[in-house]
Amino acid sequence: MGDVFLALSMSLDGYVAGPEDDVELLHRWLFNGEAASRHGHGLSMVEASREVVDDYFDRAGACVVGRRTFELAGRWGGRPPFPMPYFVVSHDVPDELAGPDAPFTFVTDGVESAIARARAAAGGKKVSVMGADVPQQAIRAGLLDELLIHLVPVLLGGGKRLFEHLGGEPLELDRREVVATPDGITHLRYRIAR
Repeated sequence: MGDVFLALSMSLDGYVAGPEDDVELLHRWLFNGEAASRHGHGLSMVEASREVVDDYFDRAGACVVGRRTFELAGRWGGRPPFPMPYFVVSHDVPDELAGPDAPFTFVTDGVESAIARARAAAGGKKVSVMGADVPQQAIRAGLLDELLIHLVPVLLGGGKRLFEHLGGEPLELDRREVVATPDGITHLRYRIAR
């Protein structure tokens, strides 16, 4: 079964979204370069970042997100942003997105179930978790294997922190890769030590 990992842009002070859920400063690097991602969506960044981002999409076979992230993303216009199964952890299923032909699978019995279903659908590839709450739940459940943090040189001073509610126990990490780019982004890849 594929590992579970997160890949998120984060400010130096630990935020994955600023006040009022603003992510513009955190995601600007994805659109400020000459190297276009082979995965499309207008992603064009410096070459070193493109290699990291394309590797992420190459390794991901399914994605788990929370309902809040899903809604903040405008439900991605009713279709998944990238060609992989998406599982939305939610307390309920919106009527307009229910049914066997729905482009998203809503999971109402928790993050563990959503990750299990995503692993089954990922075809041996890794499962990506997105947002702030779902990765924290995955960490607390012992299900997260790897972190890919795109560290952005900005201090937001407020917003949504990534590592706010981890349960109090220290979590040791093994560094796997550090990629510093000319535009100031530092890509940090860690495995959770077990």
